[in-house]
Amino acid sequence: MTDFLIRGGRAVIDRDVIAVDIAVEDGLISAIGPELPGAKTEVDATGLTVLPGLIDVHVHFNDPGRADWESAETGSRALATGGGTLFFDMPLNSSPCTVTAADFANKRAVLERSSIANFGLWGGLIPGNLDQLADLADSGAVGFKAFLCDSGLSEFPRADDLTLYEGMREAARLDLPVAVHAESEEITKALSNRMIAEGRCDIPAFLQSRPVIAEVEAIQRAALLAREAGCRLHVVHISSGGGVAAALAARSLGTDISIETCPHYLFFSEDDLARIGAILKCTPPLRSAAERGRLRDYLVDGQVDIVGSDHSPCPPDMKQKDSFFAVWGGIAGIQSTLAVLLERRLPLPAIAQLTATRAAQRFRIANRGSLQPGSHADLALVDMAASYTLQPGALVQRHRISPYLGHRFPGKIMRTYRDGQLIYSNGATVGDSRGKLVRPYHAKPGIHP
Repeated sequence: MTDFLIRGGRAVIDRDVIAVDIAVEDGLISAIGPELPGAKTEVDATGLTVLPGLIDVHVHFNDPGRADWESAETGSRALATGGGTLFFDMPLNSSPCTVTAADFANKRAVLERSSIANFGLWGGLIPGNLDQLADLADSGAVGFKAFLCDSGLSEFPRADDLTLYEGMREAARLDLPVAVHAESEEITKALSNRMIAEGRCDIPAFLQSRPVIAEVEAIQRAALLAREAGCRLHVVHISSGGGVAAALAARSLGTDISIETCPHYLFFSEDDLARIGAILKCTPPLRSAAERGRLRDYLVDGQVDIVGSDHSPCPPDMKQKDSFFAVWGGIAGIQSTLAVLLERRLPLPAIAQLTATRAAQRFRIANRGSLQPGSHADLALVDMAASYTLQPGALVQRHRISPYLGHRFPGKIMRTYRDGQLIYSNGATVGDSRGKLVRPYHAKPGIHP
């Protein structure tokens, strides 16, 4: 029997937005169509648009170990407030970092107790843990994350070229992708040291220390190694049009590569960093208005695959340092991903692809990321006629710090359902249900379940 029916809304179905009803049974979408038979419980979605729940493939909830930065409890509630139902937590900045199966099991247990959203977990690829990757895969990792430059945490050292190549070969054997933070250590470290030696510790010096070429070179190098290793490569948080161009060039040469960018690279430029300051510091940094324009053009043209938040919060005092080089580099913006894309006036089917469908496809998450019978009922109901100005009191994350405060956005999320369960409604998260670990399926049989 149908558990409930979403009646009278317009839903994003594949490449269209059409007026349909959506029936939900046992946490799954059981039927989609006009004027479906009635159910005991009906949700009036008149005037609302139904999108697949956001899948945020790039968050740092820092739980366990650094829950004072952000926790899975507060982070997942912020995700649900932004229309999200599934997140992939990075292997840092939790403590310990997720570089062994034991670390994975510990983090999984913490998130199962505290997260209202479903979750996937990235494993780490660092020097010395090559023999741990198979166990991480067996545990259910969605892939392996590596830094090509200093991560900012001594317990998660960067992957040198040999570590990266051998890790990619093992990842290919395990049928899992490798995600890379693509910035050249040689370029960024040398330029940072030069600026500091010259007594330059301000925002312009920081920007000059991490030029676009550092991103482009690292993407090209990682793509070459991935192509030789036969590994699927995911480049996280590409910040520039030049970075996307490098990834597309690698794809044309045969690298199996996916391209991720973040809302802040689409919304802000380096001029905003100079104006707003430390809450907009991130790595790679915000770029010039021209580079942002190129990035936006690639997005509109369908050349960017995924938009993830890279939600990387910290306590406020870590954003207050005399040297800008010492300021923690991370932006807290998990509630605003959909808002930024709606502000860009992208077609709703394109937004669904960027925030849900392609993520599920790329990371092989079965029956999620789109609205179709048999899929999990992960839904975001949005009032496209409404608008709002983001205020501190609306932030659900642990620290009410966001560069988007004070901005007016079109569209207002009214309800979020995870597996057919209401987890957000009209300004507040609801219910006490908990999410679960979501594992990828694998094209190569016999690797692991």
